[in-house]
Amino acid sequence: MSKRTRPETRHTTRIVWTTISKRTLVLFVLSLVGSSLAFASTSLETPKPQLLHGYETRLNPSAVVAKTTLPPPQADFLSEVSPLVTPQNTPPVVGKPLLSELSPVSEKAVTVRTSEKPTSSHPETLLSQGLSKVTRQGTQVSLNGRAYKVPWKQWQVGASVRTAISDVGMMQSLGLELLSTRDWTRQPIQWFSDPTRTPMVLVTQRDAAYRYLDVSDFARVADLRMKVAGEQLQITSVPARLKDIQQGTQAWGSRIVIDLDRPTPWQVSDGVSEGVITLDASTDPSLIERFQAPPPQPPQPMQEVEDVAPVPVQPPSNLPVFRVENGQKQTTIRVQIPAGQRIQVFSVPKPNRLVIDLRPDALMEKEILWAPGIRWRQQYVNLGESRFPVVWLEVDPKANRMSFRPMWSNPTTQVGTTPLLQMAPSWQAAAAINAGFFNRKTQFPLGAIRRDGRWFSGPILNRGAIAWNDQGQFKIGRLSLQETLATSTGMNLPVLFLNSGYVKAGISRYTSEWGPTYTPLTDNEILVYVQNNQVTGQLPGGMTGQTAFPIPGDGYLLTLRGDGTAAAGFLNIGTQVNIGQGTTPTDFATYPQILGAGPVLLENRQIVLDAKAEQFSDAFSQQMAIRSAIGTTGSGTVIIAAIHSRVGGRGPTLAETAQLIQQMGAIDALNLDGGSSTGLYLGGQLLDRSPATAARVHNALGLFLAPIP
Repeated sequence: MSKRTRPETRHTTRIVWTTISKRTLVLFVLSLVGSSLAFASTSLETPKPQLLHGYETRLNPSAVVAKTTLPPPQADFLSEVSPLVTPQNTPPVVGKPLLSELSPVSEKAVTVRTSEKPTSSHPETLLSQGLSKVTRQGTQVSLNGRAYKVPWKQWQVGASVRTAISDVGMMQSLGLELLSTRDWTRQPIQWFSDPTRTPMVLVTQRDAAYRYLDVSDFARVADLRMKVAGEQLQITSVPARLKDIQQGTQAWGSRIVIDLDRPTPWQVSDGVSEGVITLDASTDPSLIERFQAPPPQPPQPMQEVEDVAPVPVQPPSNLPVFRVENGQKQTTIRVQIPAGQRIQVFSVPKPNRLVIDLRPDALMEKEILWAPGIRWRQQYVNLGESRFPVVWLEVDPKANRMSFRPMWSNPTTQVGTTPLLQMAPSWQAAAAINAGFFNRKTQFPLGAIRRDGRWFSGPILNRGAIAWNDQGQFKIGRLSLQETLATSTGMNLPVLFLNSGYVKAGISRYTSEWGPTYTPLTDNEILVYVQNNQVTGQLPGGMTGQTAFPIPGDGYLLTLRGDGTAAAGFLNIGTQVNIGQGTTPTDFATYPQILGAGPVLLENRQIVLDAKAEQFSDAFSQQMAIRSAIGTTGSGTVIIAAIHSRVGGRGPTLAETAQLIQQMGAIDALNLDGGSSTGLYLGGQLLDRSPATAARVHNALGLFLAPIP
């Protein structure tokens, strides 16, 4: 019998593991030394900017990047599209699948772009350097020769120049999508990228009115060239080419897919009946010929109450109607927007595509901590079977030296209107929402405006108002102002209105807060001048709107209208007079800031809506319209909200508005002017709508992040 020899495996294994352990120990020590050296280097020198993961080869062609680090083709974002256009209308591009051949995408393809934090196996890439002293700044950006009102600034870090652009302006001029974040110092973005695989995060900087994104590294990745000419930042992109356009219908609407050879800036102008998408890309003439839809009908005049989703939506039966126009290195796509739908545009990578959806639920939901104490939210709020798109800011007034103040179109007078998009930056406000009512024809205010203890416009008709101070205390309720003119002869004459565009027979009073002059609002008024508490003159007002009378700086002007002219006999020249003033409720008078609108929606968590008690008409009470509202929460924060038309229908009623803002967390709330006046402003742009659909307004509530200008 042969003897079996047992191999010496135990001894051999011990030698192998000893060798591996020694090598591992050496490598571990070397890695610690290298890390220490790297840490010491970064702590002494300016850190080298990191590049976007998966895009290194664009800046360094010699770098070798594994294919697995690049985002895979994003074919699944295209939902099932049926029926497709015929091959005669849309000839296929050789080597590229048609929409019908692409994998369908679930609805979460859009949701994932708005997730709170991207889920990724790759680390987030931070694109910024530390902020030093600003060396250059301006308020205009030129993108491929087109000027935009967008603030920017530059600063020096070592030998490099860093550039930052306002975030919302960058979103609306370059086509960036700002994603949800709970860190106000870091802003994740999407631009022809997949945030689940290649998250892009830009560092933020902010000043009194704007939040900026450091775009220095992003510009390199996106092949954007930047230079400064005077106060203008000039940005030039590498010319792109539009390769193909595909289209189809969905159960929820319709979709247009634009294929590009490279990422490129794009902008959207969302009008009432037409959406205009502009791309910095050239287009082959054959595509222009294929998509020459008849010119759209002239836009209807802007509706005062409702200008979005005016009728219930029916399932689409036809392909989207659009036409393609080609300029010099620029392509414009004009899309007719069916009633009840809005436009939603986003970009995807691999291959580079711009997707245009026409759908009733076009709002992209997100939640962004924009600054300490300012949270920007936009989402659908459900009420029964209705879904309302709501965009709002939740503000902690006690955080970071923030202050609310009333503001109006012209700081020198109460006469006039202007777009909120112009009003807010002129007052240097960081955020704003339209506020009180006004006469659109005469451009006079119709409600309370009190700033820093001065009545620029008095309350009317016992309507709702909000009052506050800089200690974070707020009050919402119905407000009236009582004034009595006491004469040295023993007469007590009621003064009905103070600095108001509301006209009624009786006595009204105008001070220099109204403006330098007063022009009669009715025929045959009698004007009584009071200076240093003494009547100094009487003049006939003449015909309406004919003559401007100066308002004395050391007194005021009384206007006697209708049967109020009888009081002229008690106000002879030389008569001593005094004004007595009070509010109902009395505690309103203790607040230095007040804005009026109405009706009141909530008090102490209860719906107290009573439009008739505030003398609003039945038509106003019952109409369905876009709404603006303000509310306070139990935690002391303030909600300013723009509520737009429900999916497939019109805007909310007043009762629905009360329920919606209650559901959003308000315990006290006030309805503001709405319809085409509704607008929510943040950091240089409107958040809730295109400026093309926003009407001019008289006054607004501004939020200031620095000492009040």
